[in-house]
Amino acid sequence: MKLALMVSDSHVARAAGDRLREQHGFVPVGEADVVVALGGDGFLLHCLHEAMRHADPKPMFGMNRGTVGFLMNDFREGALHERIAAAKTFVLHPLQMTATTASGSIVTSPAINEVSLLRETRQAAKIGIAIDGKTRMEELICDGVLVATPAGSTAYNLSANGPILPLEAELLALTPISPFRPRRWRGALLPAASQIEFEVREAKKRPVSAVADQLEVRDVAHVKVEMDRSISLELLFDPEYALDDRISLEQFAS
Repeated sequence: MKLALMVSDSHVARAAGDRLREQHGFVPVGEADVVVALGGDGFLLHCLHEAMRHADPKPMFGMNRGTVGFLMNDFREGALHERIAAAKTFVLHPLQMTATTASGSIVTSPAINEVSLLRETRQAAKIGIAIDGKTRMEELICDGVLVATPAGSTAYNLSANGPILPLEAELLALTPISPFRPRRWRGALLPAASQIEFEVREAKKRPVSAVADQLEVRDVAHVKVEMDRSISLELLFDPEYALDDRISLEQFAS
C-alpha cells in the first residue's frame, strides 16, 4: 500500500509529519493508494476539497493534530499501514451549491458539511425557500439558513440547534439560524435527493452571502443546493471509534 502525506501548517502537525517521514516512505498524492492527513477537521475538509479536483479521489485517513478532530483518528506514529488496512470505510457524497449573485455571476462549489446563507449587515435576511420546484416558505426572516449533510450535521448545524443525522440516513437537515419569523419554525428534514432553492428578498437592502464549507460568495440573489452523487469520497477510520459511532454518541453528549 502506497501512502501520501498531507500536513497542515500548524507547528504541532509539522512536527508530527517530520516524525512520520522518518519512519515511513511516502509517495506523491498522485501515486498513492491512500492519503494520510495530519491536522484538524478544517484541514481534512481542505484535503477532501483538493481530492475532488481529481477524477478518482484517494481514500483519506486523517490523524488529529488539530483541536476538535471530530473527523480524525487519534494520532499514533506506529503501525500506520496496519491501521489503514484494518480501517472502516465511509463514503460521503458532497452537496453542490450553485449561487447566482445580484450582478448575475454564477459560482458553483461542493460542500461536504453544509451550505449556509448568512446576512451581511445588521438587518435580518429575508429568504424564500422552495423544495423540488415548489415554494414551501414564502419568506423566512432570519440571520440565515443552512443545509447540512449527515456528516456535517454535528458541526454548524448542531450549533444552530439543528438535528443530528445518522451517517447512513438518506436525509438533509434544513435549519434556520436565529429565525425571527416564522418564530417557531425549527427547520425540516428532507430526502437526500431534494433540490433546495433559496431566493433572497430585498437583496440590495438586505445582502446575503452563501458559504459552501470554506468558500464564501457575497451578495447572492439565488442559491440552489443538491447532493452530488457523481462524487464519492472515502474516509477511513479505526474500527473501534468510527465516524458513525461519533455521530451517534453526539446525541447523548451533555
